[in-house]
Amino acid sequence: MRIGVDLGGTNIAAGVVDDNNQIIGRASVKTNCPRPEGEIADSVAAVSRMAAEDAGIPYDEIKAIGIGTPGAVNNEGVVEFSSNLGFNDTPLLKLVEDRTGKKVYVENDANCAALGEQVAGSGNGVSNFVAVTLGTGIGGGVILGNKLLTGVNGAAGEIGHMVIEHDGLACPCGRIGCFEQYASATALVRQAKDALTRDREHMSKMWDLIDDNIDNVSGKTVFDAAHMDDEIALKVIDRFVEFLSCGIANLINIFQPDILCVGGGISAQGEYIIKPLVEKVEKKRYTKHSKAQTKICAATLGNDAGIIGAAILCK
Repeated sequence: MRIGVDLGGTNIAAGVVDDNNQIIGRASVKTNCPRPEGEIADSVAAVSRMAAEDAGIPYDEIKAIGIGTPGAVNNEGVVEFSSNLGFNDTPLLKLVEDRTGKKVYVENDANCAALGEQVAGSGNGVSNFVAVTLGTGIGGGVILGNKLLTGVNGAAGEIGHMVIEHDGLACPCGRIGCFEQYASATALVRQAKDALTRDREHMSKMWDLIDDNIDNVSGKTVFDAAHMDDEIALKVIDRFVEFLSCGIANLINIFQPDILCVGGGISAQGEYIIKPLVEKVEKKRYTKHSKAQTKICAATLGNDAGIIGAAILCK
């Protein structure tokens, strides 16, 4: 048995994963950042024991622990940098091995999600696969020839910081016009707020959904209004998908995967996201005349992708 740990800035989630890549026991604790790296490692060790207990399995039967963490992870399991966790050259692998006595593997969290989806989710059975996750930012994982692309420093796959608007919005990474400033869940909320501010006289149904308080806008607000055929919400989504299609077309042109999956809560809105995304990318992709084409689909594992992918590291 293996344990996969999804180490996030808010929660640390762990799952016992069987040989069929099914989660048979779970546990979760708060990350409580900021705090010392040793205390975070203590929590990782504790939550792994809790997951084994939930599965009804003696901890001695756990052979290894895989951890997915934000940031750049090198081959020695050192997190060279993670702004979410406050890690700088943090030897996470050793810290957790010392606390658990288990073999530990560490990888970037988006890469773990990609592994999970490729092996047990939407990419099952293909060897060339790209996973894109739309959340606060945009995460990505690239698998080519059944091998995870990590790069010289473990930071490959930072697709959210691909520039799609040269004179665009400033990004906290220091660049201008990054993909995640236009096509993340955060970007969708900002775009909806901007549209409501500009078009107040049209009385979008979104105003009713947010009790006339623009601070209440969420991604759900936009899609709920779209389901009611709200003109402004539909325009916001169309513009958002246009930005999203730009980045997705770039990824397809570069990697030509068998499948590209889109994850995050937004991806569940298939009629409003995946369907128009496919239509827009088909017009943009360089290989539009090729017989073999990348399939674009929604991710299927949800929040479990990171846990399952982290456990797969142990294989």
